[in-house]
Amino acid sequence: RPPGTDPGHPAKTGGRQISPFERFMPVPFGTGIFFPLYLFRRRRESDCMTSPLRLLAFALLLAPSLLPAAENQRFTLERPYPVAEIPEPDRSLPVTNVILMIGDGMGIHHLSAAWAANRGRLFIENCPVTGISKTWCADKLVTDSAAAGTAMATGTKTLYHRVAVCPKGNRLDSLVDKAADMGKSTGVIATCELNDATPASFCANNEKRSDAYGIIGDYPRSRADFIFGGGGKYFTQRPDGRDIFQEMQAQGYRVARSWEKAGALPSGKTLVVAAPGNLPPPSKRGDVFRQAAVKALDTLSRNPNGFFLMIEGSNIDKAAHSNNLEEMMEELLDFDRTAGAVLDWASKHPGTLVVITADHNTGAFALTGGSREQGEITGRFGSGSHDGVAVPVYAFGAGSGDFTGIYENTDIFNKIMNALKKGADKPVR
Repeated sequence: RPPGTDPGHPAKTGGRQISPFERFMPVPFGTGIFFPLYLFRRRRESDCMTSPLRLLAFALLLAPSLLPAAENQRFTLERPYPVAEIPEPDRSLPVTNVILMIGDGMGIHHLSAAWAANRGRLFIENCPVTGISKTWCADKLVTDSAAAGTAMATGTKTLYHRVAVCPKGNRLDSLVDKAADMGKSTGVIATCELNDATPASFCANNEKRSDAYGIIGDYPRSRADFIFGGGGKYFTQRPDGRDIFQEMQAQGYRVARSWEKAGALPSGKTLVVAAPGNLPPPSKRGDVFRQAAVKALDTLSRNPNGFFLMIEGSNIDKAAHSNNLEEMMEELLDFDRTAGAVLDWASKHPGTLVVITADHNTGAFALTGGSREQGEITGRFGSGSHDGVAVPVYAFGAGSGDFTGIYENTDIFNKIMNALKKGADKPVR
């Protein structure tokens, strides 16, 4: 051991001898099996280990086998919402519009819980085409939202924490850029801060997803025509002195800092930053997420060349990270209701492709019981992190048949691009 790390050596700072009491302090409790082993190691090196300490070490070694499994949580949806049958238009039509919906952290277990809570019906079930997406990133088996968002937005597997930047450090164009190159309108909607990983993957480029000010600083050069989300605290009073709201206005955006003010904005380039941070849960924010999607569809569809729109239910992931079942269910059900509005719009506008998927699973959630008839579910979380399990893909409308099978998350980008290219020179019948 280097000097200062062993009780027998004087510490480097001031030459102070470490006291006998401090011999047992450098390793904190909460380190699992390593702490009792640490105690036994100290027993060999010192006569200071008393009988109580030996008993403590034995107890800590036995404790993991005596701990109960993670506790079940219970949720009941008191007021289920009706789910209508939504007819799918002709799949063979050329694709003019694409709507990509991402439930952040939303795996099949999460959706199964939402299905049971709403008495066995979800709007997402109207999608007749299903697939499976593999979510690993360039340097890790278990991805984060930045690398996963980049894969879907740009078609490139990148490093953990990178936002629309390839492993070599080069900036990548997103579906927003590609669609804009085709003369289409574009939009991004999220319930999180706009500097967060998924919306950033479509609107910014940065090697560090944690660089909130840098990511928001990219928004004035984004080619998205309709932007909705949170994160207002990063737009002004910035370390670099920039006022991003003013810069966006100079780019022709109509800016609103609340949803109430957004409703009065005329159609055109729109920036709505509805919260200083993440949007609050649905029980507090109301129907804003669905309304924002409807507003975006109305605005972007005025372009005869069509549009691309990404809609993220961001806070499913955040609730799952904190193992908060009630809030996670709120977010899941709000996402499904928003999907219902999107699918209904697509059904009435042939030539529209809707793809609904997730970037990864969060929380190792398990649906352990409940009652579909009563809208009650019980479940437990196995972690507060992501996992590497593949996620479901649902597709509806023109070009949806291409989304069957098992494929990489980068293929979501590839399939959307192929659909847009095929439809570029073919008018909708």
